[in-house]
This record gives sequence, structure tokens and C-alpha cells, in this order.
Amino acid sequence: MQETVVIVVGAGPSGLATAASLNLLSIPNIVLEREDCFAPLWQKKSYDRLHLHLPKQACELAHMPMPTSYPTYPSRLQFIQYLRDYVSHFGISPVYHRLVESASFDEVTEKWKVKVRVIHGGSDEIEEYSCRFLVVASGETSDAFIPEVEGLSSFKGEVLHSTQYKCGKEYADKTVLVVGSGNSGMEIALDLSNYGAKTSIVVRSPVHILSKEIMHLGLFLARYLPFNMVEYLTVMLSKIMYGDLTKYGISRHEEGPFTVKAKYGKYPIIDVGTYKKIKSGEIQVLPALTSIRGSEVIFKNGESHPFDVIVFATGFKRSTNKWLKDDDLLDDNGFARLMPPNNWKGKKGLYCAGLAGRGLTGARVDAEKIANDIKTLL
Repeated sequence: MQETVVIVVGAGPSGLATAASLNLLSIPNIVLEREDCFAPLWQKKSYDRLHLHLPKQACELAHMPMPTSYPTYPSRLQFIQYLRDYVSHFGISPVYHRLVESASFDEVTEKWKVKVRVIHGGSDEIEEYSCRFLVVASGETSDAFIPEVEGLSSFKGEVLHSTQYKCGKEYADKTVLVVGSGNSGMEIALDLSNYGAKTSIVVRSPVHILSKEIMHLGLFLARYLPFNMVEYLTVMLSKIMYGDLTKYGISRHEEGPFTVKAKYGKYPIIDVGTYKKIKSGEIQVLPALTSIRGSEVIFKNGESHPFDVIVFATGFKRSTNKWLKDDDLLDDNGFARLMPPNNWKGKKGLYCAGLAGRGLTGARVDAEKIANDIKTLL
């Protein structure tokens, strides 16, 4: 049994920010990570052309700004280098290949008991840890999700999740369907089209499309103007820039982009060039798919089209509820039950970081609050 004061589950940005905040306060902690590296989503499961969709100031982790030499919207590789420097600067040493199987609170010792499976080189070893405080920082994007589709197993081409997609170069001249119209789906569709793939994208639900500049302006104005006014101005600017989206098979959500984010956890689309391709017809918008027969995909409007490749940009699930016992902090989907600012703290020394749908900004805020709270309790 290994004992420490704090165990942090997950070495993504939320876990790293928490560990850094704890280290600054000289609070002993162990970071457990199931993959073989920190920030595995960024290092191993992101496409090559990815850049931060928000200005770098909104994406900095606790206690360390990004380099002034970085552009406003750093690339994936620049962000990974920032994380690498962050880990080194704060002396963070995650324990890799550790899959948490169970975590429960022992009423007798008043400590958390964490059972971990070592997943490396065919090992079946079980390790046990004990801690006074447990921080869930396993991320909102922990387990890739592909929905059940009738006939998917019969598809004769390639099927992959967005976490497996790297670059459109290998799909040049192929007919590719992207399922999912979030930011990843939209940008992957753009990347495919840029490399010469005949690209279609499924847009099933109403969305908001904003440019980076409109999004940046909205975040800036939110410091000084009422929420409703900021949202109204943001939508008006979007309508002026993008016009009537329905002619391209896209409907605009009736509620504003920031309301949709707060109520449903859905981010607005930050357009990086996809809209222009849709407008020109280089990217075709299709409705929800209903089934698959061989290479043919059938859609809600009754049409069917053949494809060589299907990329599912359909998001993620969280598996926290499979291993965390006696939990009143997270809901069944693995998100914080309570809205900010009360999202980060549960009972019996249980905390969560970066699970309230507020991105990297939320991870930073949660990490600092958690470390400071633990300090007051010691």
C-alpha cells in the first residue's frame, strides 16, 4: 500500500495544473495516468493541423503563462511544448500505465483507497494506494465514442474515430464522410478537402458558427457588458458574416452560443475556413445518417451515397462512474453535478478538476481552488 496526501487521477492539462498547484504549496501528491505520456489527447490523439481555438491567455495553466513568442492561437506542437516545459518547471512526475479500477472512501481510516491495474507489457499487477484527498482530473474527453449505427459492421471501407485521424494527405481523391459537426469534425472536413478528398459532413443539429475574431471579441466584451447584450452582439456579428446558413443545410440554434454552451455543454463552431468550403460546394452538408449497407450510407432524407472512409467525430464518454464509489460530486455522464463556482469540491476529501465544461480556463481555476482548499485542511 502506497500512501500519500493527494492522488490526482489523470495527467492531462487539468491533472498537471492540479499537481503544479499542489507542488507550489509543498503538498505531497501522486499523479496516476493510464497512458504512457502526459496529455495523451494532445500528444497522441489529435490531428496535425490543430491549433487552440481560443487566445493563448485563455488556455494557460495555473501559475505559468505561455511564451510571449507564441502566436495568439498556438499550434498543437507549441501547446505540447508548453506542457512539456510546465511538467519540467513544476517537477511533475506522473506514474504511467496506471488504470484506476476502483476508488472508495474508508470510513474507519478516513482515507481514500485506490486500486490500480498496471497496464504495460502484458502485466496484470494490481497496486493499491491510500490518500486523504482524491482529485478526479481524468478529463471530459477520456474515452472515444462511436455511436451504434445499423449496418456499420458491413461497411467495406475504413472507419475511424477523430482521435485516430492525423492528416488528410492519405485520403486524397477518396470519398470521405465526416460524422459530427463539432469543432473537430468541421476542421477535419476542411483538412480532408484541402488535400483533395471528396468530403461530406453530417450536420444533425442546430449550431452556431463564429469566427475566431468574433469569439475573442465576445470574451472581451463579457468583462464589461451584460451577458444578454454580449450574446446578442455575438449572434448579430455571426449573421452579418455568415448570412443565411439554411441554404447550405445548416440551421442556427435558437438560443445564443454562450447559453447553449452553459446549458448543453456544446461549444460554438470556431470557423477556420470550413464555411467557405461549404459555401463553394467543396464540402457537402448531409443530414443525420440512418443506416449503412456495404459502401452505401443512407441518410434521414432518404438519399444514399457511397463512401470510401467514415470519420466519426462524435465526441467522448467518461468512465469515472465505473470506478469511483460513494460519489456525490459527478453525474452519470462523468461531469460535475454542480455549476461553477461550486463544481470542484465534494465530500470526504473528493475533488474534480476540469469537468465542468469550461475548457482549459476551468481547469486552471479548479486546480488553484483545490490546492488552496487542501492547504487549509492540512
